[in-house]
Amino acid sequence: MIKTYIVAEIGNTHEGSLGLAKQFIKVASETGVDAVKMQTHIFHAESLLDAPSPPYFEAESRREYFERTAFTVEQWKELKRYSEEELGVDFFSSPFSLEAVDILEDIGVNTYKIASGEVNNIPLLEKVAKTGKRVLLSSGMSSWAELDEAVDTLQSNGCLDLVVLQCTSEYPCPAKESGLNIIDELKERYGGITVGYSDHTLGVAIPLAAVIKGAHVIEKHFTLSKNMYGSDAMNSTEPEEFKRLVHEIRQVEEAMSYVVDKDEKIKSLSNMKITFEKSIVSKIPLDKSDTMSLEHLAFKKPGDGIPARDFKKILGKKLNRPVSENHKFEWGDFE
Repeated sequence: MIKTYIVAEIGNTHEGSLGLAKQFIKVASETGVDAVKMQTHIFHAESLLDAPSPPYFEAESRREYFERTAFTVEQWKELKRYSEEELGVDFFSSPFSLEAVDILEDIGVNTYKIASGEVNNIPLLEKVAKTGKRVLLSSGMSSWAELDEAVDTLQSNGCLDLVVLQCTSEYPCPAKESGLNIIDELKERYGGITVGYSDHTLGVAIPLAAVIKGAHVIEKHFTLSKNMYGSDAMNSTEPEEFKRLVHEIRQVEEAMSYVVDKDEKIKSLSNMKITFEKSIVSKIPLDKSDTMSLEHLAFKKPGDGIPARDFKKILGKKLNRPVSENHKFEWGDFE
């Protein structure tokens, strides 16, 4: 089985603090993820002043939030360096404007994530595709027609390494709305393209199921605490749970990578069979020449005598000697 590429989505929960962003990355790396992902927002390049804000921007405007949490190019470079050179995890980001792509190219990312709200931003897709870098394309807000156009745009403009992520843009996403069936549809529709799953559900069950369904990339929101400020923290996964997710994905991979031969496996379980299986024993004291009927038999541990499955083979047979109650029968007991 192909190793699942696991991405911790940090987003903007770092509050614009370089130190806090590094702490996010450090703790995420300790859970065993392969990559950390952030978001590169430049307010004036991606939004008009009168654009409506999502409901979670209550204490400040979207403009105030994005300007307050923005990093300089040098800070972006430091975060990438810290992630990849010191911690050994991949670092990339989601651009939300053409100018954001310029920043990410300047810092030298090897992967781009296209957020669900950018799938229809064809100029952005064209620019990202022309970098020749790997692209993770989220599908949370897209119809099939929109997704088809995005995939075609990326591929026709030079993207040779494309991952399409099943995603449902609800926060949190109910399990029944996760769309795991769409993973199969994506594989069939875009044959040859890697398929993944960007998770907005609570807990670890659904991304584990996505891996079993064939998702080779798993992305999930990560936070140091659900009580932190920001748009994503309350619906993100804290370190201990994220660590469990990574561990259990690796367990699933191991289980699915090995073929067990049942008959061969049984050979190593002989002691277990003796301990837990049943032998045929006498239910009552019996005399020599008594003819065996079901009323004479009981089935008890250990399983090192005549197996309970063979009881019909001794029905009608005559004893060649008397036996006491709970005698564990042997084939030599019969005429």
